Amino acid sequence: MLTHPQFNPIALDLSRIGLPLQIHWYGLTYLVAFGLFLFLAGLRVRKPWFAEAGWSRRDVEDLLFFGVVGVVLGGRLGYVLFYKPGYYAENLLEVLAVWKGGMSFHGGLLGVVVAMALFARLRQRSFWQVTDLIAPCVPTGLASGRVGNFINGELWGRAADPGLPWAMVFPQSGLPIARHPSQVYQFLLEGLLLFVLLWWYGRKQRGLGQVSGAFLVGYGVLRFVAEYYREPDGFLGLLALNMSMGQWLCVPMVVAGVALWLRGRRA
Repeated sequence: MLTHPQFNPIALDLSRIGLPLQIHWYGLTYLVAFGLFLFLAGLRVRKPWFAEAGWSRRDVEDLLFFGVVGVVLGGRLGYVLFYKPGYYAENLLEVLAVWKGGMSFHGGLLGVVVAMALFARLRQRSFWQVTDLIAPCVPTGLASGRVGNFINGELWGRAADPGLPWAMVFPQSGLPIARHPSQVYQFLLEGLLLFVLLWWYGRKQRGLGQVSGAFLVGYGVLRFVAEYYREPDGFLGLLALNMSMGQWLCVPMVVAGVALWLRGRRA
């Protein structure tokens, strides 16, 4: 059985040399995610079907800007609405306190969808072509985020058999019990595995929307599985059918992904 090393969340404290600045590991993982997106999307626009449609490196940079805004706003609003609507209704100013934590992937996804729809409208491009371009580039960003979760010792897993070689005690949880390192599971599933599958699937031209549909199905299924090892939010617990909020939010993702993939196949 292992114990979480309790890393210092501050990677670099410049206040020691007189500069009022602290660089957190979590912020660095976001930078890594953005850098990987630029690199991978830059490779994607070289595909013949994207190049012939006039996609360029400048488009990728603009997509990143729209995506970052969508992730931050959508992720925060999603957490507020999906997880703690009652609390934030009584504490409206807390909605803006993003430094206190609280981001939702599903909310961030909706924020990105809105941002990509705006980008497509402004550039007069097909929305599904935009999402098909970026879908295989997203999982590496998710993987980076899970690394940040592990470093911070947050979003730990459910209780595990102490005999499990990689079971881990998270002192941050307040209970000295062995847990599944669910951040690592999600890093491997929603991050690396999903990236490999989507990058392989997107290597050829597919029906419009099929790569996007594959992302929704892949993420929804893998996140649903990972949620069985992740400790549910204490203020929510398990909901109907002993499923977590994360699992319930994955259900419409999978349904929408299947419908989108079939639509692209018919087209």
